[in-house]
Amino acid sequence: MVGLGMIGGGVAVSLATSGLVPAVYDIRPTAADGLPGVPAPLGSPAEVAAASDVVMVAVVDAAQAREVIGGANGLLKGARPGLTLVLLATVELPVVRELAAACADAGVGFLDCGVTPGDRAAENGMVAILGGDQDVVDRALPVLDGWARKVVHCGPLGAGMATKIARNVVTYGGWRTVAEAVALVEAAGVDPARLTEVIDTADPGGTTLLQLLRLRTAGEGALPDALADKIEPLMAKDLDAARALAAELGVPVPLVDVARAHARQTLDRQPAERRPADRQAADRQPADRRTLDHQAADRQTLDRQAEPAGDARARGLRLMDQVYGPGFSSTLPEATEPYLDETVEHLFADIWSRDGLSVRDRRLLTLGVGASLGRADLIRVQARGALHNRELTPDQLREAVLHLAYYVGWCNATAAQQGIADAIADVSPTKDIR
Repeated sequence: MVGLGMIGGGVAVSLATSGLVPAVYDIRPTAADGLPGVPAPLGSPAEVAAASDVVMVAVVDAAQAREVIGGANGLLKGARPGLTLVLLATVELPVVRELAAACADAGVGFLDCGVTPGDRAAENGMVAILGGDQDVVDRALPVLDGWARKVVHCGPLGAGMATKIARNVVTYGGWRTVAEAVALVEAAGVDPARLTEVIDTADPGGTTLLQLLRLRTAGEGALPDALADKIEPLMAKDLDAARALAAELGVPVPLVDVARAHARQTLDRQPAERRPADRQAADRQPADRRTLDHQAADRQTLDRQAEPAGDARARGLRLMDQVYGPGFSSTLPEATEPYLDETVEHLFADIWSRDGLSVRDRRLLTLGVGASLGRADLIRVQARGALHNRELTPDQLREAVLHLAYYVGWCNATAAQQGIADAIADVSPTKDIR
């Protein structure tokens, strides 16, 4: 065992408890103190290799892994025929391939092995997530079983590390989701402990986190269409509600924005512009009579025709409130007008809500258009929405004006500057927008 930190020290304790007392090395001579059953460290990684058949390497990063494996007193210097190295450190895949090649040149087997959870290392409680050839896995298995609760062979070289990296994405992505959710409930005046209570009671086993993965597995790698059809409108509705609440409370929720923008892809649905039904509809007329604009219009018409009456308008009004600030939709006249109806039910319900670009992305594009037209009024309303949503700060908006001036000219940029200044004046008395 090379490296006696939390992971390596725990693995060494588990091996000793299993009756497989390890030879160990750590740069700290006293690293084994307090580790039950673990002997004092040897003088170098090379000495550990000379005394071992299987060596686990638990270091912090790629540089340390290179040093303890291929350095002047590294493991390969003391390697005997049939030695197997098991890398427990999380490193990038090119590093895995580099170290594996060095081991192969020395006639040494190599496995990449992600581990989780690290705090259970001393209790035979970790999962070993392996990548490498089956014969190398078989040779190492008796030792791996001595410290791992379960050994999962994910595939060839690199598969273990890729799986561990993906596992980390779930963990840290989940943390970011929780951070945004907590910010929302706190801004709404709710004790986050109540959110914890609700989640713990509704889903004590945490199964919701991996529900999509299990549903895909049951559907042979993709979510069944019928199920996706049921989930998609609910997902869109709930994420729209979260974004509206965030906009109202001035809470930035970038992960929610991304989740909404990519909702269809999450559910294994084709992006709206590439649905088979839409392509078939487009193919029904001669290609030379159909511009891209016509095709886009046809796609949106198909979507609107399939949507229950009133849904498009409600979605459009929600998007308007998100774009321009809470309560904007309530200022619209109740009487319907063709131009206003098309603005709400098409421009906002169908265009601003499309997958692929966030509201912030579309707002930046629209700010550029407003600047090119010299329309201070258009700039003002977009900038006001950006400030309400905390998508952009006043300083960022001022910097945008300077950037745009080089493209739209100083006269048009003067109008943009006026619109930005007016928006800041509109919002700053009611909201901290620094």
